[in-house]
Parts: sequence; structure tokens; C-alpha cells
Amino acid sequence: MDAREAESLKTRLRIGSEVLRLSTDFFHDEGFIQLLPVMLGRSTDPLGPDPGSMIVKTPEVEYNGTLLYTMNSMILHKQVAVKRLGRIFILSPNIRLEKPERRATGKHLFEFTQLDFEISGASKEDVMSLVEKYFASLSKGLAKHRELFAELGVEPFEFKTPFAKYTTHELEEKYGKDWEIPASRDHSQPFWALCHKREFYDKEDEREPGHYLNYDLIYPLGFGEALSGAEREHAYDRITGRMGKDKLEMKVYQAYLDEAREGFVPSAGAGFGVERLVRFLTRSEHVGDVQMFRRVPGEEIRV
Repeated sequence: MDAREAESLKTRLRIGSEVLRLSTDFFHDEGFIQLLPVMLGRSTDPLGPDPGSMIVKTPEVEYNGTLLYTMNSMILHKQVAVKRLGRIFILSPNIRLEKPERRATGKHLFEFTQLDFEISGASKEDVMSLVEKYFASLSKGLAKHRELFAELGVEPFEFKTPFAKYTTHELEEKYGKDWEIPASRDHSQPFWALCHKREFYDKEDEREPGHYLNYDLIYPLGFGEALSGAEREHAYDRITGRMGKDKLEMKVYQAYLDEAREGFVPSAGAGFGVERLVRFLTRSEHVGDVQMFRRVPGEEIRV
């Protein structure tokens, strides 16, 4: 890395540091309790079944006679925590060992940090409103640091809310099955994509089976997915029914299911990748460009 590249990285990291400060301040001000992350657990996010998945494997560790998994995400732990604490957020390290081909997307890492939050009793509309409030707040905070962005030759992005909303059915009809990047390029502001067939913990609409009470936020200008979230399946029978349809191995989730049997509360939440956010704000070519220690699929790990 030459001196110019090193200075550019330092600027990106300084912006990333400010994003972290503004983000944690926002969630504290909104009454959330910040939890420390879980790194190993008896179960973790299955990330599927997803025919498009490129995860090689989820690492396992045997400790004290118990098989533990590294966190793909803390979604299962969030459901356990939110029933006791009400409003929570975590800066959660995620490990997703992606195939080397993912390097070319510009937005995939095999180790990244997600700001993950969950709200007891919330609806998808509640979460979407909170997220829009967060991004509007972020714009105001970052506008005070124009000199940092000027070092990269860009302006602080001004998020203008409310964001547009589409169903995935509408997006597929206009852009085809792989709608994400073409639709992103067609927009100058983030937009919501609603109703995805996803993991068992994303709530299915009981009034319209086959439709889901979930949402993604998509960055504009070709940067793609920003955030994923949903209302949660919280009834034990519905959770196990969904898991059975997905042919998941129940014993892997026994500790989680024990908690579900005791009772979960209705909740909704989301998570967004910190590095993807900083990549978008700095208009960086690759999400690895905003990491001090790059963790890009297919690249050599230097440190």
C-alpha cells in the first residue's frame, strides 16, 4: 500500500468511526439496551435454505463436550433477549465463509460487523419508520464532517425520507429475478423491498399465506442491499412448522426451541452491515476498502 492509498484508507476509517459513534448514540437515545455480542452458540442463523447461498460452511468448535457454532448472525439470540429486555441492539461480528466468487460483487466479506436490533411488540411499519429516522439523523451528523468526505472527492450523502416501497413481486416484474443491482442503479435514494421468502423466523402473513412480513432496504447508485429485517415468528408451533418445511435438523436448534416453547414475544427488528454502510457513504469500490484488516472472499489474509 503506497502513501496515497494509506491516507485514503485512514479517511475511510475515520468516517467509519464517526458512523459507529452516531449509530450507537442514536439507538441509546431511542431507549435501546446495547448488548455485547455472542461469538459462539449452540445454534446460529441457518441462512436458508437458500439455493443462491455461497456459504462454504459454518465453523464448529467443541468445548467442554458441547458442539458450538460461530455466529452467522445473532437473530436467534435476539429473540431470546428481546422477550426479557424489550429494545436491544448489538454491534455483532458475523462470520460467513463465502466462496471466492463472492469477491467480485464488491459487497461481500467473510467477516463483518452488523448493527443488529430488535423491538418487542413492534410491527414492520414501526421498524421501517425507525430506520428512516436513523438515516435522516445520520445525514445530519455526517454533514458536519464535509472535510473528511472532501478528502475522498465526495459529498456526505443526504438521505431523503420517506423511502419508496415496492414488493419483490413488482421488482421482479420490472427487472427480472435478479432485480437488486439493476433496481439499485435506477434509484438515487434508498428504497424498501417487501415480501421475501426467507428463513423460518421471518413471519408469514397469516392472512395471505406465501407472503411475508419482512423487508430489505436497498442502497441506490448500484450499491445494493443495505439492511434486512422482519416481524418474527414467535409461536412455537409456527416456528417448528416452518423449520419442518425447510427440512432443518431440529436437534441443532434444540436450545432455541426450548426457549420458544417457554414463549417468545411478538417482535420485529433488522440488521445492517456497518462496512456496507461505510462503503456506500464513501462511494468505495469494494466493501473490503473500508476495513483495516480486509476479510474478502478469495483474497489472501495478510494479518
